[in-house]
Amino acid sequence: MPKLDIESVRANLEPFLQEFLRLLRCNVEFEIAPADRKDAEEGSPEIVVNFSGPETSLLLQRGGELLSALEYIAVKFLRLQPEARRLIEFDCEDFKSIRIEELRLTAVTAAERVERTGQPFPLNPMDARERRIVHLALRDNPSVRTESQGGGPYRKVVIFPSEKK
Repeated sequence: MPKLDIESVRANLEPFLQEFLRLLRCNVEFEIAPADRKDAEEGSPEIVVNFSGPETSLLLQRGGELLSALEYIAVKFLRLQPEARRLIEFDCEDFKSIRIEELRLTAVTAAERVERTGQPFPLNPMDARERRIVHLALRDNPSVRTESQGGGPYRKVVIFPSEKK
């Protein structure tokens, strides 16, 4: 897995984000910092861009759609290799960490339902990073298995009962 140099990322990303936010006329500031690596899993973000300020609600509307879009555009701007794209993450008011906990709780609750009913349970469509969180949340549960199904924006995780041997 490649490593990201924070100073190189900062030198390229800072002017891009400053100009983007100026054009957006959005009163938001940002900080580019190394990710908190305690409890970090393989492939988790190395660099986090945290947004703050009086107009952060603009970034978080509609489930953080603008925040996600800005992250996508910034990663394209940085011309990161596909395997390095998950090493940078944008967050605002702990939106991502709260979302991660929601996904883990949803995964555990859905797995309990699958165990109880024996029926597969499809989750709502989500992006690759969110699907990965669900897969990892259930990887040590021997009663269920997870599988991504569908394509594009409709790709989702389905939780199945484990096959009996």
